[in-house]
Amino acid sequence: MMQNNFLENSCTFSLLEPELLQNCKPFICGNNDLDDFFLNNSALYTAQLLGKTYCFRLDSDPSTIVCAFTVANDSIKVNFLPNSRKKKVTEAIPHIKRHRSYPAVLIGRLGVNEQFQSHHIGDILLNFIKDWFVSPENKTGCRFIVVDAYNQSKILHFYEKNKFQALFSSEAQEREYLTLPDTHPLYTRLMIFDLINLL
Repeated sequence: MMQNNFLENSCTFSLLEPELLQNCKPFICGNNDLDDFFLNNSALYTAQLLGKTYCFRLDSDPSTIVCAFTVANDSIKVNFLPNSRKKKVTEAIPHIKRHRSYPAVLIGRLGVNEQFQSHHIGDILLNFIKDWFVSPENKTGCRFIVVDAYNQSKILHFYEKNKFQALFSSEAQEREYLTLPDTHPLYTRLMIFDLINLL
């Protein structure tokens, strides 16, 4: 098991830019969708101001990308949520400060190099992202972290273990919110983390 400060003490944090990708070994997470995104689409998202992708590279071998993630601005619009879900989002917010929507950051993609999986790098990376957005240096208000997690038990458990909660109590409720037919597969589940918990 790697130490909680492994990324900050043994790696270099930087933007995942095309030139950097060209100078690094292939970044392979073992998920075709993630691998394709980081290799082929992350720069396009950055160019169109749709998200920014960052990575940690190994100090002892800067050509090795240990992990990467993409973040973008988002919000949670509580007016469109069922009452029980609205209460879940707003219960820790003082009544006088309640609004129709709350600022959030979306983790659009998150991947760990296959060589570093099973070492809790994903947990360490999520802790880094959480701390990053409650840091005094963060230049914008951000109450929640949001993720559309792959609807797979292993992935959902990973986020639950890191204190994320499903925004909807059931797949049926989430389908209704997304106006999807009952027969439509739900490929992802919307999950949230309230950053106030870190303060």
